[in-house]
Amino acid sequence: MKKFISILLVAAMCMALFVGCSNSDSDYKYITDNGKMVIGITIYEPMNYYDENNNLIGFDTEFANAVCEKLDVEPKFQIIDWKAKETELKAKNIDCIWNGLTVTEERKADMDFTQTYLLNKQCVVINKKNESKYTTLESLASALISAESGSAGETAITSEEKLKDASYTGSDTQQTALLGLLAGNYDAIVIDYTMASATVGQGDYADFMIVESIELEDEMYAIGFRVGSDMTEKVNKIIDELIADGTLAKIAEKYDKTELFNEAVK
Repeated sequence: MKKFISILLVAAMCMALFVGCSNSDSDYKYITDNGKMVIGITIYEPMNYYDENNNLIGFDTEFANAVCEKLDVEPKFQIIDWKAKETELKAKNIDCIWNGLTVTEERKADMDFTQTYLLNKQCVVINKKNESKYTTLESLASALISAESGSAGETAITSEEKLKDASYTGSDTQQTALLGLLAGNYDAIVIDYTMASATVGQGDYADFMIVESIELEDEMYAIGFRVGSDMTEKVNKIIDELIADGTLAKIAEKYDKTELFNEAVK
């Protein structure tokens, strides 16, 4: 009898363990049980940034709000150190990375990507006074250059043979890189075209310009979830719905990104 009871107890423990593992494997259940999705971001216009009333707005902000509404969960935007984004995701400090995240083969080992939704490229930004000085990658060979640490901009610089002798310094954020250029700490910076086109030539950055003659590779934005997450498929279905009903097109138009949106989803 004791042996029979022991067998039943072991079986019950195994069943509990199995159920527990099954539940823990579902990001969808984990997020919906919590009633919120923690979204890892950095602050940069036009994807996620604060308006004059200190409200968080932007293309990705409104996109995430629309997806979370359909999931019936609250979006919780959490500012992260971009170079530690993979660690934050794996540790479940955040549930996804959603902030102008570039799809790369290297990143596919650390996260699952949704379908792409916005075309982007890295671009070189300089002060207009250096317009005739920096026109090619070769002309930047001895320049002081910065980009956000852990970003596609950093990869574009460090992987470019023509820039191997350039003096590179990583910045905490793309915004910090812009401020460093403004302070004269750098000769050039490499940032997302989506950000450059929204900020360069305006306000504090009125004397800045994009070096259009230097073309870096195109790239695509997507949302990053944990490897094997069932959220990827569920959010993909919602993205399809938001494309079909015109919601995403309206957001793209609002932030002057219609052309880049159309290129990504065509």
